[in-house]
Amino acid sequence: MIRLFASFPKLIPLLAVFIFSCSLPIAISDDTDTDRGALLCFKSQISDPNGALRSWSNTSLDSCNWQGVSCNNTQTQIRVMGLNISSKGLSGSMPPCIGNLSSIASLDLSNNAFLGKIPAELGHLGQISYLNLSINSLEGHIPDELSLCSKLKVLSLCNNSLQGEIPPSLTQCTHLQQVVLCNNKLQGRIPTKFGMLHELKTLDLSNNALTGDIPPLLGSSPSFVYVDLGGNQLTGGIPEFLANSSSLQVLSLKQNNLTGGIPLALFNSSTLTTIYLNRNNLVGSIPPVTAIAAPLQFLSLALNKLRGGIPASLGNLSSLVRLSLAVNNLVGSIPGSLSELRKLERLILTSNNLSGPVPQSIFNMSSLQYLEMANNSLISQLPPDIGNRLPNLQSLILSMTHLSGPIPASLANMSKLEMIYLVATGLTGVVPSFGLNLRDLDLAYNHLEAGDWSFLSSLANCTQLKKLCLDGNSLEGSLPSSVGNLAPQLEWLWLKQNKIYGTIPSEIGNLRSLTILYMDNNLFSGHIPPSIGNLSNLQVLSFALNDLFGQIPDSIGNLAQLIEFHIDGNNFSGSIPSSLWHWKHLEKLDISDNSFFGYIPPAVGNLSSIRDLIFARNNFFGHIPSTVGNLSNLSILSFAQNNLFGHIPEFVGNLVKLTNLFLHGNSFSGSIP
Repeated sequence: MIRLFASFPKLIPLLAVFIFSCSLPIAISDDTDTDRGALLCFKSQISDPNGALRSWSNTSLDSCNWQGVSCNNTQTQIRVMGLNISSKGLSGSMPPCIGNLSSIASLDLSNNAFLGKIPAELGHLGQISYLNLSINSLEGHIPDELSLCSKLKVLSLCNNSLQGEIPPSLTQCTHLQQVVLCNNKLQGRIPTKFGMLHELKTLDLSNNALTGDIPPLLGSSPSFVYVDLGGNQLTGGIPEFLANSSSLQVLSLKQNNLTGGIPLALFNSSTLTTIYLNRNNLVGSIPPVTAIAAPLQFLSLALNKLRGGIPASLGNLSSLVRLSLAVNNLVGSIPGSLSELRKLERLILTSNNLSGPVPQSIFNMSSLQYLEMANNSLISQLPPDIGNRLPNLQSLILSMTHLSGPIPASLANMSKLEMIYLVATGLTGVVPSFGLNLRDLDLAYNHLEAGDWSFLSSLANCTQLKKLCLDGNSLEGSLPSSVGNLAPQLEWLWLKQNKIYGTIPSEIGNLRSLTILYMDNNLFSGHIPPSIGNLSNLQVLSFALNDLFGQIPDSIGNLAQLIEFHIDGNNFSGSIPSSLWHWKHLEKLDISDNSFFGYIPPAVGNLSSIRDLIFARNNFFGHIPSTVGNLSNLSILSFAQNNLFGHIPEFVGNLVKLTNLFLHGNSFSGSIP
């Protein structure tokens, strides 16, 4: 006993260490239990239909092994540091208890179906640096309390339904590097002090309802790399100070209400690689580029009110990859200097007032993937060897320009070509063969001929073809049965306004993906093939102005998706198939100028969506059925020049959307209602 007490002073330090060591797990357990409780609370208040959080259980004490949970690896403290449960199909309101994860640094709940408000309790997360709640259905305001998250670097709330103003207090988070609030319903002005956040690199406020001018301080940021303010209601001019940023690479101001001219300083910036200013109300001329702005790669000034010519000095922008000046009021010719842009992949000049010849050097730009100059007064001739000059071309859109000569056969060599739009260009000759990857082919309103129709065989090899428009040409002869070999994905087939004769091939029924079929204004004869009923996806069908005869096949009733049906100006007879009256989506029905006869059936009142109902110049007799009064959407009603009799029904006065009524050439009696 004496020896024990004698040694007691030496044991005191060891005893203190023992007591501290025994007490440490109790402190860790408290913090760990708080985190674990917060996670269980979170799970209990949301819906998890896919069972993504099934590992979150009361029976499992180690929450660090739960789905999406990550913890620190130190032995002195075990805390939840990250939670990533994006894209798990979770839904419901976001529980406030998520704010109890006081040590969390990263929280990703994106791409779920959370709704309701963002909990103000997120402001308790003093250690958080990454917060991603994007792609949900959150609404309400962005809580001011987020400004308490002083270590926040990334804030992403994109693709929700958030409203109200962007809290100016967010700029108190001085370490912010990315602010992504796009695709919401945010209003008010852009907080001025975003430009004072010296670490902010990305500011994406696009596609909201923000108003006011662009804050001057945005130009003073030393760190901005990406700024997207597009798709808002911003007004005023484009401030030159935006070009003062020494780091800004991408600037998108598209789809606003900006006015004034384009600052020259933007082109002379030493860092900007992308400028999108399209869809504003910018006026004035495009300023000449006085220096070589080497880094600029993407420039879009489309859909403004710019006037004047295209500056030849744009050819100095040697790094340009995309240039779009479409839908402005630009005049003059296309400067040949544009062909000096050796990296250019997209040249889009559509819908201006450009005139004169297209420089042939443009067709030597082997890097071009998109060449779009439609709706101008340009004059050109497609080079015979265009297929060799533009080997990378994917889109050739020159509609409403003045081309001459035939379509070059070398187009068939362009293996990457997907879209050809050469509408109303004056092209002549026979339609040539085409390459394998073609998706859209529109050669309407030219002077093209079918020849032996062998081009259809080449198009049958285009397995991705979706649109084939050859209307308004000089195609002549019988439509070959090989039309049924076209791609099963074909959605548009436009052959109207040609000189095609003979019967309609029954193989047309093979094209089961068709949504629009125009064969009107030709010389087709014979019957409508019953196979037409196979085209169950059709929305528009027109056989008008041909020499077709006989009865409408009963299979026509299978076309339940039809919105328009035109067979006027033929020699059809008999009655209308009863299955036609079940078309719930039909808006336009024109069977005029045929030889249909019999009573107009009361079932006509089932066409609840009909707007144009035209039965003129047939042999219908009897009364107008009272059910016509149910057609509340009618705009045009024509029963003219039939054999109808009786009184003009009173219900006609109840058709409040009716603008055109034709009842003449019948035997009606009595007074006008």
